[in-house]
Amino acid sequence: MSTFPDGVAARFAATDLGAEPVFLMARAASMGSAEANRRLADLGLKVRHYSVLSLACSGAAPTQRELSQFLVLDPSQIVAIIDELESRGAVERQTDPRDRRSKVIVPTEDGRALYARARDVVDGATETSVAQLSAAEQDELRRLLQKVAF
Repeated sequence: MSTFPDGVAARFAATDLGAEPVFLMARAASMGSAEANRRLADLGLKVRHYSVLSLACSGAAPTQRELSQFLVLDPSQIVAIIDELESRGAVERQTDPRDRRSKVIVPTEDGRALYARARDVVDGATETSVAQLSAAEQDELRRLLQKVAF
């Protein structure tokens, strides 16, 4: 999935940076996000929109604050993403029954349908991103990333 001319990726991979886990995780995430963004463009979405829509469709009833914290995005970015999804009719803000001062983000019927299409697209991007790994390696990668992320 590299976009480097022949030999450049191998040359950089041999540097100190090429062995640093934080850099490797960031690079892998950037490459995966770029692939997903290319594919999601046909749906008018980006990975950030997909992430919010996915959590809204999960049944977890996330608040804007929770989305900001979990996705590690500035609250103003979350507001803008939700505004865009809301203007498309994909999500709604509803009063949080746990705290009336907060709003939870819930999907609409159209939002659920959009999420189903987007999930297929993201699954395809994931397949491309991890194509060099065996099924067992993909499972191990997922397990290790979940361990690091949570």
